[in-house]
Amino acid sequence: MTLSEDTAAQQDQPSGPLRRNRDFLLLWTGAGLSMLGYRMSTVAYPLLAIWYLDSTVGAGLIGFASLLPMLLVQLPAGVLVDRYDRRRVMIGCDIVGCVAMSTLVVSLLAGRLWLGHLMAVAFVEGSAAIVYRLAERAAVRNVVHPQHLPAALSQNEARAQAAGLIGQPAGSSLFAFARWTPFLSTAVGHVLSLIGLLFVKAEFQAERRAAPGKLRSELLEGITWLRGQRFLRAAVCLVAGSNLLFQISGLAIILVVKENGGSPTAIGVIGAVSGVGGVLGSLFASRLLKHLAPRTILVGAFSAWAAVTSCLALTTGLYAIGGLMALVSFVGASMNVSAGVYQVQTTPDGLQGRVTSVAMLVSSGSNSLGAIAGGVLLSTFSTTHTIAGVAAVMFLLAVSTVLSPAVRSAGDSPLLSKEQGGVPPAQRTGEVTREG
Repeated sequence: MTLSEDTAAQQDQPSGPLRRNRDFLLLWTGAGLSMLGYRMSTVAYPLLAIWYLDSTVGAGLIGFASLLPMLLVQLPAGVLVDRYDRRRVMIGCDIVGCVAMSTLVVSLLAGRLWLGHLMAVAFVEGSAAIVYRLAERAAVRNVVHPQHLPAALSQNEARAQAAGLIGQPAGSSLFAFARWTPFLSTAVGHVLSLIGLLFVKAEFQAERRAAPGKLRSELLEGITWLRGQRFLRAAVCLVAGSNLLFQISGLAIILVVKENGGSPTAIGVIGAVSGVGGVLGSLFASRLLKHLAPRTILVGAFSAWAAVTSCLALTTGLYAIGGLMALVSFVGASMNVSAGVYQVQTTPDGLQGRVTSVAMLVSSGSNSLGAIAGGVLLSTFSTTHTIAGVAAVMFLLAVSTVLSPAVRSAGDSPLLSKEQGGVPPAQRTGEVTREG
């Protein structure tokens, strides 16, 4: 190796471990606080409707308002994240979320609250959360060294799993203390997140090389790019199918617990154990990326899920169900990190928001269909037959994953080798240019 080559190799190495990356730590912590606040407020909305407004219909309407942004805001949010400065977009989301939560706190303290206000706050907070998550996901690879990208996304997934695990008991406990405290905590989380963003020095996006186009053309650009990526397209469709099946099995498990004398507390414990499995899977994922190719991880995940759902059809024990659901979450979190790293590595920076938003829209859409399908199936068939049907379809998905030429097109190379990893320089700074 020549002197110039040696110097270039040294410059391509990270200056220190990820834990010493100040910008990433600020971004990770701020986004975590914002995410935890969102989880707590989401739990508190139906409690507020039932205990304060005494309206179960209101609880359903608030839930609908909080989920509606997944269908209406997802794609435009991707364009927004790719079109404008991502740091400013995230700061704007924190400001909007803080103001929305503050109005709710003031209303509760004043003793004046109406359903329309609650629905509006839930919709605004949900919309801000979607835009914020997309912007942060797209910004990460510009904040960390390429070799640290898998570990960074692994920690982000662990943070999301932990926020879901802590958010539910924290939100309900704060609500029991005082009805307004979950929403005040969410507002404070937005403020702390905003402060952290102000102190991040790194840019959140590569240099823009083209002026923004029309909204429709920009949306189609992201969709067209994703359609041209055989492995990513297949992975998104397969995961959407698995999400639909897990929505059905999740409803069935609740009925299994009830039919066998279990209580809502038991369901909560199963959820907590499952969350722990997700956190562990997230932290373990970066190790898998050094040894396994993306297609191997995808095939292994669906094979494991087929085996686990088959076991779920054969057991009614609460401990067994908890352990099996922890395994489901462990595998799912590991695959989420793998898919995330692959997508971030292969997607040009100027398309990060749109590509992610399309994938998330497909996934959230399948969740909605799964909830409807689960209700219909469980009203027609027994829980055992329903879960057995889920296991059979999951087995077919696993076989499809093994036989799919699109899945095999990803190759046999691990995403991150022991000596080198991350995003190739050409991809890290790559942009999509438009003509006209």
